[in-house]
Amino acid sequence: MSGFVPWPAPVLRSPAAPVGEVTEEHRDIWDRMVEAMEAMPGVGLAAPQIGIGLRLAVVDASEGRGRAVRLADPEIVRTWEGEATHWEGSPNVRGRDGRMLGAEVTRPARIEVAFTDERNRRLSKGFDGIWAASVQHQIDHLDGRMFFDRLSRTRRHMLLRKARR
Repeated sequence: MSGFVPWPAPVLRSPAAPVGEVTEEHRDIWDRMVEAMEAMPGVGLAAPQIGIGLRLAVVDASEGRGRAVRLADPEIVRTWEGEATHWEGSPNVRGRDGRMLGAEVTRPARIEVAFTDERNRRLSKGFDGIWAASVQHQIDHLDGRMFFDRLSRTRRHMLLRKARR
């Protein structure tokens, strides 16, 4: 598996290509992504983060782990009122000391997402709390956006200055 591509790699700023029908190759990519996510440790990973420009993501915010949801071509179809703030970071954005950089990001606290699963079923599933934050974070990656794009200009500038040092 390739490592995490460093920001500002073009794959991190480009919308990922639709998957369409899930194949064995996609399932293999998901398996490698789950491994990488577990090793970070993190609660989600999008394929562009490892240099693959496909709309594939994995999320596992369960306490015991081992409950990763594999998403192909995910799209938010509904949000509810209410927001939540969580610390978000990316292994693609690191400081001079090599540590992952992040910031507090506010997003809808509850969402519904349509996606294709590993059996090629188009499903719709609700997510809330840290699960919702992670799914939204991964969809941002698939759209060529980074978590810091959701910060104020000043906070974004400060964070990116740390990443450039």
